[in-house]
Amino acid sequence: MILYNVTVNIDVEKEKEYVEWMKTVHIPEVMATKLFEDSKFYKLLHEVGDGGVNYSAQYFAKRMKEIHQYQADFAVDLQNKLKDKFGNQYAVFRSLLELVE
Repeated sequence: MILYNVTVNIDVEKEKEYVEWMKTVHIPEVMATKLFEDSKFYKLLHEVGDGGVNYSAQYFAKRMKEIHQYQADFAVDLQNKLKDKFGNQYAVFRSLLELVE
């Protein structure tokens, strides 16, 4: 199992709008690609001290093949929607993790 983790630090003034958009628009669009088995959306509980709030969207794929297809066919457009919606009011960090059994 591969975890594609997207952590976003969003300005506190945009937090409520961001959460609603993620739950009703962005995560459903990512899942509509049919490349991920499941998704989770978390709020990080530690304070950042920079006026932002951190959220982690986690998408689970069976193999790297699905991740590569997502990155090639969908990621840029979906990332641009985030940029168009929230401009410079966020910072993002993406990572890939593999389940160790």
